[in-house]
Amino acid sequence: MAVGPAEFFAAGTVLFFFWVYGIVSFVLDVKNKFVPYLRRRRAADGADEDDEDETDDLEKVEQLY
Repeated sequence: MAVGPAEFFAAGTVLFFFWVYGIVSFVLDVKNKFVPYLRRRRAADGADEDDEDETDDLEKVEQLY
């Protein structure tokens, strides 16, 4: 049974879709779960100390999103 170009293209498209879906899901998880967690943790850790470097780093992260 030979596989024609249409079947090959269709299979590649389906695999590419799930590959892209996985990458997008990972990026959204990082953006919506891990970044806010790190912000809260950093705010709780830095509540006692006034460190300009931590503030600058947090502002840089906020500018990215």
